Amino acid sequence: MRRDGDARSALPDRVEAIASDIEGIYRMERVRLTAGLARYVGDLGLAEELAQEALLSALAAWPASGIPPNPGGWLMTTAKRRAVDLWRRRRMMARHEAALAHDIETGRADEHATAEAALDDEIGDERLSLIFTACHPLLSRDQRTALTLKIIGGLTTEEIARAFLTPETTVAQRIVRAKKILRDGDVAFDVPVGEARDARLASVLEVIYLIFNAGYAASRGDDLIRTQLCDEAMRLGRILVGLAPGEPEAHALLALLELQASRFKARVGADGRAQTLETQNRRLWDRLLIQRGVDGLAMVRRLGGEDGIYALQAALSAVHARAAKFEDTDWGRSAALYDRLLERAPSPVVALNRAVAHAMAFGPETGLALLAEIEAEPQLSGYLPLHAAKGDFLFRLGRKAEAGAAYERAAGLSGNAVERAFLMGRVADCGVQSPHE
Repeated sequence: MRRDGDARSALPDRVEAIASDIEGIYRMERVRLTAGLARYVGDLGLAEELAQEALLSALAAWPASGIPPNPGGWLMTTAKRRAVDLWRRRRMMARHEAALAHDIETGRADEHATAEAALDDEIGDERLSLIFTACHPLLSRDQRTALTLKIIGGLTTEEIARAFLTPETTVAQRIVRAKKILRDGDVAFDVPVGEARDARLASVLEVIYLIFNAGYAASRGDDLIRTQLCDEAMRLGRILVGLAPGEPEAHALLALLELQASRFKARVGADGRAQTLETQNRRLWDRLLIQRGVDGLAMVRRLGGEDGIYALQAALSAVHARAAKFEDTDWGRSAALYDRLLERAPSPVVALNRAVAHAMAFGPETGLALLAEIEAEPQLSGYLPLHAAKGDFLFRLGRKAEAGAAYERAAGLSGNAVERAFLMGRVADCGVQSPHE
């Protein structure tokens, strides 16, 4: 079967005019479509292929017939019809064939959204069902997160590898193995209830956070932020809070996402250049999202969860949200919170962020000393933020030639146009002539 990346290249010129509209619809429907198909066929890999076949059918049919009133239903009907064809040829899943064929032939398949909502779990959200399935205990932590980012977030294996600081081949293997485990284990594609659901909650929180981060700092393309991924993560976070109102980390995660999202409009200036916390126009910050985040933290305190991993990160974000000006930032509190977070969740990335907070609170020499403790970590050798932070510390110490080299190293690691332009601007600020110019 053809993959998404091959779809446009297979099209005749006459459909190019509306191909982007069709593919935009598919991107919006892809996760729900895949989730619904996975529930019927019991195979995530096959569900993805069926969804992609439906896209190709839409690209072939809609330029002539027009986009249907219910494009999601059309895609689902087409994919189900393809599934029935496959079952007839392969003589597999015979118990599903008659019911599905009847739905399609009587026109009931276009009503699948209502029917599946009734048959779904108590939440009634297919995307969340798919996340809970991808976080099944049969899968390892690495497999769960990689699979969810691929299926729900729509990230490439390269982007996931960058997020995990892991080789791309390793990520690809994890995804393939995870799909096989779910298929061979005959895992139901739904949201579990009771203790089984609670056991997966931590994993679900983690992958929602990773989906948000993938949108918050887009590693590829021309946009600094992928708002669609961030909005989806916040939507799922709100559903989780409703699902587990007594779970402080669910409230903390949502508070963290809302506080981070409150700065979106200020992260890119009118000239298209990326803006740091120091240069952002704080009047553009979304005060409603900030208030929601602060209220969420208050709920976390009432639930006694202030020492949770997401609670600590939300508290760190709130330090910035409460500062009217960059100079008002309580860097001492930020450094103390990072000290605690490193104890609770030790990792090279947390250690790097701690070094930045300590540099702001106690001087760039302190930051460089903390960086020296971790920069030999293999995971950080090609990690852009490490080199950008080092460049910042060196620049503040007046060591501009070294700072320029660090910034250029960071720029060379970026696949994002806005981010790369910002870093090369830093190189220019150091008065260093880039050999690539």
